Amino acid sequence: MLDATPLFRLYAKWRLARIDRLDPIAAQERTLSHLLRLAANTAFGQAHDFAHLRTVGEYQRAVPLRRYDDFWRDWWQPRFPQLTDCTWPGTIPYFALSSGTSTGITKYIPLSRAMMRSNQRAGIDLLAHFMRDQPDSGLFAGRSFMLGGSTDVVPLAPGIFSGDLSGIAVKEMPRWARSRSFPPADLALIADWEEKVAKLAPAALKADLRLIGGTPSWLLIFFDRLAALRPDSQGQLGALFPDLELLIHGGVNFAPYRQRFAELLAGSQAETREVYPASEGFIAFADRPGETGLRLTLDTGLFYEFVPLAELDSPNPTRHWLATVETGIDYAIVVTTCAGLWSYVVGDTVRFVETRPPRLIVTGRTSYMLSAFGEHVIDLEVEQAVAVAASAIGAAVTDFSVGALFPAKAGELGGHLYVVEFAGGVPDDVAQARFTAALDASLQAANDDYRAHRSGGFGLRAPTLLPMLPGGFAAWMKQRGKLGGQNKVPRIVAGAALFADLRAFAARFQQG
Repeated sequence: MLDATPLFRLYAKWRLARIDRLDPIAAQERTLSHLLRLAANTAFGQAHDFAHLRTVGEYQRAVPLRRYDDFWRDWWQPRFPQLTDCTWPGTIPYFALSSGTSTGITKYIPLSRAMMRSNQRAGIDLLAHFMRDQPDSGLFAGRSFMLGGSTDVVPLAPGIFSGDLSGIAVKEMPRWARSRSFPPADLALIADWEEKVAKLAPAALKADLRLIGGTPSWLLIFFDRLAALRPDSQGQLGALFPDLELLIHGGVNFAPYRQRFAELLAGSQAETREVYPASEGFIAFADRPGETGLRLTLDTGLFYEFVPLAELDSPNPTRHWLATVETGIDYAIVVTTCAGLWSYVVGDTVRFVETRPPRLIVTGRTSYMLSAFGEHVIDLEVEQAVAVAASAIGAAVTDFSVGALFPAKAGELGGHLYVVEFAGGVPDDVAQARFTAALDASLQAANDDYRAHRSGGFGLRAPTLLPMLPGGFAAWMKQRGKLGGQNKVPRIVAGAALFADLRAFAARFQQG
């Protein structure tokens, strides 16, 4: 295969020079102005007088915040699947299926051709930044592999399809990139995730993979399959893929998986970089090594607003944008996109670590908070606490979920139960006790409300642990019809029925 790295390096140099010159505020103003102009004659644009909106403030006064249900009920569902000049000019050719982690309801997110180009451009920007940091890279001398769902799509109407976002991305991949990607079409089309992994693993070992990407939990399952096929490798990715340079991860917080991936990459030249791609758009990516925040994409067709999390459900929330955001505050992220989403509440929460250039971390979901007893613990705090606790006992976590256990009788205290699958098997009782103690201490250090509720055991008992045997979470997700692809194990399970189902499954799985 011809090494295309030198050619890409020339493009990267040109593109990065443009990015380095971008003024974030001016770039976002231009983006919003361009989107309003393009959509002025759509039904949505006419209803909100886009033709006469000139400033960010005018736009915010004319267009209220909306969630998916609002768009679906008022704009998309009455015309579905033929969305022509509805909220975006032309006809929407694809709908990306969201797994509905927080609600359990499948969402159909419009995906325009402009949005597909936006996603591709953001992905290329990530690689351009990587190339700048790795001047001796040969990334394009081999193949790239993104572990996602099936590339098969479902026809909804002539020329209109729905499917997994990663599958649509593969289907619409530029010709120049297709010849350098893995897997071949016959394997990419396999819908059954277990069958797909079984066939992908031996084929991958024969491929010259330079880049691998996916959700951490599913990547670990795939890597375990590779290790079983090549026991001599001892599971080391450097032994399996000597020329691997880049491992891209996203979709969930990486902290609980960091130790396991560090072990897999020991001795390898590859580095990890995080991405923040949502069904609504490719929002941010790690533009430099290390955990220093994800750089917001500024000129790819997305305009961002940020609402303080505490105000999100208020009648008149404050709507910040890049001109007014501050570091250290948890915001609900809101996007306006080149697919016809206008001031759309994504459902994620973010916190800026820098503003020029804007870099952020994802702190959780707007609908995910562990607060059955008033403790107000967010996703990020839970995930960091699990990572700290795993490190305290020298273990690695494959997956976990946490939910509330309510008092069963008078005089009892409620508390949190963590269902955790450890890599390598269930720790002994002493290690389990150390795990929950370290987890509890981490949460008390990070969250004042939690510490107050735990003080003296007054309002909240110590957390408890229910170990899941290896393979348990994958089996549970399979039982729910959510195995593989972009499906995610829910971190904080608020629904009593779903959490009861998980606990019962874990108990049965332990018994074989």
